[in-house]
Amino acid sequence: QVQLVESGGGLVQPGGSVGLSCRGTGNIFNIRVMGWYRQKVGEAREWIASITKPGVATYAQSMIGRVNINRDNDRNAVYLQIHNVEVDDTALYYCHANVLRTGSDYYKEFWGQGTQVTVSS
Repeated sequence: QVQLVESGGGLVQPGGSVGLSCRGTGNIFNIRVMGWYRQKVGEAREWIASITKPGVATYAQSMIGRVNINRDNDRNAVYLQIHNVEVDDTALYYCHANVLRTGSDYYKEFWGQGTQVTVSS
């Protein structure tokens, strides 16, 4: 069984930084793309950033300059840093991964449970 678990969320002051972590556990044979999404209250889930296994990252245009994504393939982990946070960054942040499970012959999408980031003074 595969699980993605996020951590690092919490209360952050405007102008500060927050770092989020996500680790995959279970019967993981390989992971292709990993990424981060967020969902604000009353809005649809939106994509923030993705990173390939070799480490090529892409970012949502609105986030360029404030976010950084990286990964550790040995740990099946992906990380997200957000700098100069604003109140509008308040959201539930989700980890995503495209996973080939051990013994399987196809890739499947997996999502974490989400970690809350609240920006407030």
